[in-house]
Amino acid sequence: MCGIIGITGKREAAPLILSGLQKLEYRGYDSAGIATITGSQINCARASGKLINLAKQLEQSPLPGTIGIGHTRWATHGAPNETNAHPHITKKVAVVHNGIIENFRELRDELSALGYKFASQTDTEVVPVLITHFLDKGLTPRDAVSETLKRLHGAYALAFIFAEQPDLLIAARNGPPLAVGYGDGEMFVGSDAIALSLLTSKVTYLEDGDWVILTPNSAEFFDKDDKTVKRAITTSGYNSASVGKDNYSHYMKKEIHDQPAVVGETLKMFINPVTLDINLPGLTFDLKGIERVQLIACGTSFYAANVAKYWLESIARIPVEIDIASEYRYRNPVVDKKGLTIVISQSGETADTLAVLRFVKQTHPVLGIVNVPESSVAREASSVLYTYAGPEIGVASTKAFTTQLATLACFTIALAKTRGTIDEKRSRELCGLLLETPAQMADILALDTQIHALAGNMTHARDMLYIGRGTSYAIAMEGALKMKEISYIHAEAYAAGELKHGPIALIDERMPVIVLAPSDSLFEKTASNLQEAAARGGKIVLVSDEKGMDIIGEVATATIKMPEADPFVAPLLYSLPVQILAYHVAVLKGTDVDQPRNLAKSVTVE
Repeated sequence: MCGIIGITGKREAAPLILSGLQKLEYRGYDSAGIATITGSQINCARASGKLINLAKQLEQSPLPGTIGIGHTRWATHGAPNETNAHPHITKKVAVVHNGIIENFRELRDELSALGYKFASQTDTEVVPVLITHFLDKGLTPRDAVSETLKRLHGAYALAFIFAEQPDLLIAARNGPPLAVGYGDGEMFVGSDAIALSLLTSKVTYLEDGDWVILTPNSAEFFDKDDKTVKRAITTSGYNSASVGKDNYSHYMKKEIHDQPAVVGETLKMFINPVTLDINLPGLTFDLKGIERVQLIACGTSFYAANVAKYWLESIARIPVEIDIASEYRYRNPVVDKKGLTIVISQSGETADTLAVLRFVKQTHPVLGIVNVPESSVAREASSVLYTYAGPEIGVASTKAFTTQLATLACFTIALAKTRGTIDEKRSRELCGLLLETPAQMADILALDTQIHALAGNMTHARDMLYIGRGTSYAIAMEGALKMKEISYIHAEAYAAGELKHGPIALIDERMPVIVLAPSDSLFEKTASNLQEAAARGGKIVLVSDEKGMDIIGEVATATIKMPEADPFVAPLLYSLPVQILAYHVAVLKGTDVDQPRNLAKSVTVE
């Protein structure tokens, strides 16, 4: 979603803000802008498209000033053009905004009736105009912000600078995340710690409803009732090096190749490699009383939940429901007092997932599985299990997904032991299998050149099918999502047994069919479905191990040979070839792999 950065201090602000916005590109955006103040004059530059367009403007017409705010906008209300780009300004105030002002029409009509003019089609523009209205009535910037926040309905992260007070920066949060950074005679605000990583490692995260007044040497925090509050300063683990591409051509490729290391790091946090004991650090509730589990997530994290459903039901023998957060929160669901909800989110800021967490937590414990320790999910869940993927910059999730799987696998073992559905010996066997996966992942990454050659035959496809059974069906869904996200090819996944219930009508000689078929107990069934697709002329790409290749490989148009793996760990391994395939198809098509059109890394509004 949109990215925000603001600075008040002693250095020229615009170049620092531009660098911070570049760190926020991973969130997804379609326009950008910066505003600064000199004297009592607000200066502004905005551009549609990528940041390079804004940078060119700044080269030709630099923005002076030691205070400023910047923004990368992902369009909601109004087309992604320069007029609708942020900051939005009046003669008295400049504002940047992440979120949606739900009552903007009512406010716009009210302000228009008072004679105020609007230039854009955005919901955001009502904020600086409303601030200006209160300033015109004689209120101070502090009081004008306080009164404005009371009038706003919706989700927002906001930052304000004022023409008449050129060292004052005010920011507010209601939903989307916002962090304050501390410097030497400088203060910063940003959408996350990554945005501030070039400037500081000392940050404070605003709580929901907070707002903050910043000067170069101070930060004063208030809650939603305007009461002064204290918020803790933490040290961020992000730095410039941690969010770099190294020598890779794209963040996504680097993050694909990070997976052996980060999955290993994640497993190390939960499994003792010597004793093969499982441990869930920080778990604050008793697993013994749990009679039912529900898994809630969005996007790629939802497919991790699909895999976990198979694991939890087959190994821990517990009833499991899975749901998309945006559907669950509006369904008026029945929440079991003896249940457990697991919410899964890379960013920990997904608006729909957070809403479910807050609703369910009133009835029973909520376990958060999250990659960002400082996130809202991490702070608000009853207990948290962290994935250790590190910063994931590519919009299409890769290493966050496999570390989620690793964490969910460890949780499954722990719950199964608690419930007595596996004994100590089986627990150690499963832990041992997991610890072998990083080395197997490294072997799969060596298939990169082969998969690149295969991808060349798919760049002209209009549609693709992915099929699998059991956990492979969940990975098929994730593979199809990756292909859609970054190559813009329409790809759909089906449980292989569903082919004859409709999708087989789509198959012809132009249709690539990606078949995920490890040689497990379901292999023969999947092989039959593969034969049916091949008989209709489909271009079959078989992803299987040596045993599977020997049985049915000759029917396929192309194959990707996987290492033999126990069915328990197969989802972690089979995730890699579908990621690599999507990556190479996208690169060969020339799409923007790291920042695909219309997508945002973290969906912080509905």
